[in-house]
Amino acid sequence: MSSVNLDDLTPRSRAVAAGRPDEPGEPLNTPLVPASTYLAGAGFRYAREDGTPTWAALEEAVGALEGGHATAFASGIATAAAVLDLLDVGAEVAVPVYSYAGTRGLLDHAAAKGRLKVRRIEPSDREGWLAAAREAAVVWVESPTNPTLDLIDIAALTGNRARVVVDNTFATPLGQQPLSLGADIVVHSATKLIGGHSDLLLGLTIAADEGVAGELRDARTRNGATPGALEAWLALRGLRTLPVRLAEQSRTAALLAERLGEHPAVTKVRYPGQGTMIAFDLADADAADRLCASLRLIRHATSLGGVESIVERRAMWPGDAHVPAGLVRFSVGLEDPEDLWRDLAQALT
Repeated sequence: MSSVNLDDLTPRSRAVAAGRPDEPGEPLNTPLVPASTYLAGAGFRYAREDGTPTWAALEEAVGALEGGHATAFASGIATAAAVLDLLDVGAEVAVPVYSYAGTRGLLDHAAAKGRLKVRRIEPSDREGWLAAAREAAVVWVESPTNPTLDLIDIAALTGNRARVVVDNTFATPLGQQPLSLGADIVVHSATKLIGGHSDLLLGLTIAADEGVAGELRDARTRNGATPGALEAWLALRGLRTLPVRLAEQSRTAALLAERLGEHPAVTKVRYPGQGTMIAFDLADADAADRLCASLRLIRHATSLGGVESIVERRAMWPGDAHVPAGLVRFSVGLEDPEDLWRDLAQALT
């Protein structure tokens, strides 16, 4: 892989340079390697156990951005399953009340089977989080949270009994590096902003400790949660443009958040000051549903982080029924900001 000193580079340059071939005669970009098995000898043997050169390049690049040891998985939820697989029976996990429904569903299932205990904490409950950091086995942090975009002080939770796991999907490695704040494990749904084009499923873990990274790779092998060759290649290609996509989409999001805050139909805007995600509240579920149905350029769909702008009323999903009924989650894409605002304005009217 690349011999350039990545420590000398900014994150923007690392996203482009990390995980590239560096020997004369090699391809400029790491190629798609659709192989499940390899000739016996040194190096790769069998993809489920050893990965592929494409996975290795993706893991090197993401690890360089997050400052740890990365492992690729079949999906974002597969990363959560692998982290929980490391816990003993009866261990307690603290999780935000408002957080990714897939993670909470996984935790609820484990709790129902008697495998884990779950502590749910309001994102704003600082004392509750500090207590969980002292008492639980894991504190599972989203900052910003999904879908309410609340912030949680990651650094305040580290250095205690609990292992600190941070879902960094919304912020991306360019927005924050939780390992540098003392977190133990970072997880990503690379399906979202890292991939960036709504065309793949892939997850990533990044561990501060190499031994923990090895345990996560063992969990991936044991549970068969390996990514596809094409998905890994697409995620690596998407990572190369993440800095410019994130910068442009964040500028548009900041502008739209300001304008939404001035609109009389909007009762609350939730925007942490940076990033591509906005949440805003309308009067009730009917108003939010009408908005979603009236948009023309902005698409009404689930997921987030692609080049296209997407909205949805999150409380329509069973796992998010406790979310405010009129809350609309808005993933801001790469369209012209004035076109997006015209679409929002006509739908709000």
